[in-house]
Amino acid sequence: MGATSDLKRRVSEHNIGASQFTSAGVPWELAYYEAFLKKKDAIREENFLKTGKGRERRKYLLETYLEDLK
Repeated sequence: MGATSDLKRRVSEHNIGASQFTSAGVPWELAYYEAFLKKKDAIREENFLKTGKGRERRKYLLETYLEDLK
């Protein structure tokens, strides 16, 4: 999870092992993203999603996404 200006490039970096935190779980698939007009808003949301309440929201978003795939 993180903020980037080039989503396609960032997912590719994760999948070639360029990130030490995600290199063990390759290949990665993008399950959800949000777009923001201002970088500060994207970073604010990223920081929120890493909090307790944010984790609850991430879980809800992922469950909703997986349910929609059925």
